[in-house]
Amino acid sequence: MAITEEFKQELKSRTDIADVISSYVQLKRSGRNLVGLCPFHNEKSPSFSVSRENGFFYCFGCGAGGDAITFIRRIENLDYVDAVKLLAQRAGMTVPEGPSDNGMGKLKTRILEANREAARFYHRMLYTPEGRQALDYLRGRGLSEKTIIHFGLGYSPRDRFELVNHLKSKGFSGNEIIQANLANQSQKGYPFDRFSDRVMFPIIDLRGNVIGFGGRIMSDIKPKYLNTSDTPVFNKSRNLFALQFAKNKANGQLILVEGYMDVIALHQAGFENAVATLGTSLTQDQAMIIKRYCDEVVICYDADEAGQKATQRAIGILRPTGVKIKILTVPNGKDPDEFIRSHGQQGNARFRMLLEKSGNDIEYRLEKLRGIFNTDIPGQKVEFLTKAAEQIAQLDNPVEQDVYISQLSRELDVEKDAIKRLVNKNNKRNYREYKKEEIRQVQLDLSAADDRLNKEKRLNLRGANAEEAIIAMMIYDPDTALMISKELSADVFVTGFNRRIYEILKKRVDSGMEISPQDISGDLTEEEMGRVTKMLMSHPREKSPDTAAREYMQVLAEQSERLTPEQAASADNDTIMEQLRRLREKKK
Repeated sequence: MAITEEFKQELKSRTDIADVISSYVQLKRSGRNLVGLCPFHNEKSPSFSVSRENGFFYCFGCGAGGDAITFIRRIENLDYVDAVKLLAQRAGMTVPEGPSDNGMGKLKTRILEANREAARFYHRMLYTPEGRQALDYLRGRGLSEKTIIHFGLGYSPRDRFELVNHLKSKGFSGNEIIQANLANQSQKGYPFDRFSDRVMFPIIDLRGNVIGFGGRIMSDIKPKYLNTSDTPVFNKSRNLFALQFAKNKANGQLILVEGYMDVIALHQAGFENAVATLGTSLTQDQAMIIKRYCDEVVICYDADEAGQKATQRAIGILRPTGVKIKILTVPNGKDPDEFIRSHGQQGNARFRMLLEKSGNDIEYRLEKLRGIFNTDIPGQKVEFLTKAAEQIAQLDNPVEQDVYISQLSRELDVEKDAIKRLVNKNNKRNYREYKKEEIRQVQLDLSAADDRLNKEKRLNLRGANAEEAIIAMMIYDPDTALMISKELSADVFVTGFNRRIYEILKKRVDSGMEISPQDISGDLTEEEMGRVTKMLMSHPREKSPDTAAREYMQVLAEQSERLTPEQAASADNDTIMEQLRRLREKKK
């Protein structure tokens, strides 16, 4: 769908970026801007800045940046058109219908339609004679008819062509079915059902779209669970099962469990704030999503060795987000589903008692250490305290640290000051490592040594910085943009990435169009928009923009005449002598 220039300008005039972002991030005024904790990476102090005046946001910590559309794309995991639609709906506007294109937008729409039809098909199959075993399985796990319908559970037939044939009868092509990962492709090129003889769990996003499926086999065939692979509409690392329900029931807390059945059993028991990952370990993206919808997360993984390892890993990923972490360990090695069913009508009350008694992650880790070391033996007591001090040092709040230091002092009959010295030693080491990493990142940024977007920048820092200043001035000042566009050729740009940005701006200027961040976000990826915003933050408005622009243009003119290291390495003698002659001429 092509978004017209007129529509984009009206949307821009009706969209206040600060209002949009404040729906997701708590912002506070700092000078002319608003600041808050970045929703795209883990941080303890605010480095996320929003400029209402200029219509962009930027995070000094992770480099995320752009306009309101870019923010919505990132926070809601949407493509450009869907982000525009969401903002338009927010502004009380309707995106005009236009001819559909044949690109990614159309493919995503078709995949979502195919998924929705597949979910309906699987659910119907559950109530056929062929699906009787799957229905009995779900009922045997204690699920009511209401719960089965609520989650849209279903059954994939044993026949590997039944779904494909059904979708084709509805007008879907074999390629669309394969792109949705509902089917695999045979060696002869024919699509066949990906899921076979499995109980099906639809995965639904926050807007109610079926974006993928999980399928559980009812025999001993491996794998036990089969999940949709990543598709144009589904990324298993950036979604959570049942979040579309749980977000409205969270009330500040989410329960994180391992599997689909655990989530469903908890929801049926009244714990409708439960979610699960999608066949993978917890990811940083999922941790940031959890942070968005709660202040506290209760990790309730299986009590076996694999579950305990997953718990430790999840703690490490969740702690930097700032959410409070509690650990619920189900007794006797049961998972939440088994525990609730084993207590019949008391299952709900019993689980609620476990939930209320669950301790935080530091208590969990200390308890694990107690199981490793025998503190009645002096040497092991020292090892225990050394490890415990490392854990306590991870707490940001000094009051919390003091509470646990005091507890260990009483428990082990060790002087409080001795334990405190151990903790402080770790505090200092953690701070040194943090500052060391901070300095390293600044050095990398200044040298552009690890610049993935503009790999040529490190070879010509002076020219690339001049290019970035020119791009910033064009966006900030329309009159200066017009002058630059008339006098500066894209050919003098020394880096390909900046040249492409300049060409986008120049084309709009030459056509009489505006070039604010929102005007160009449709031409750039989220990462590229972050880089353009960084240019704006690094090069504030000039008091004499025309004069500054001409100085930077002169730098580019000089830099464009120089040989790059690669050119110099392969240049013949005549070329090198000509370069030296030009340099001597400029010095006269």
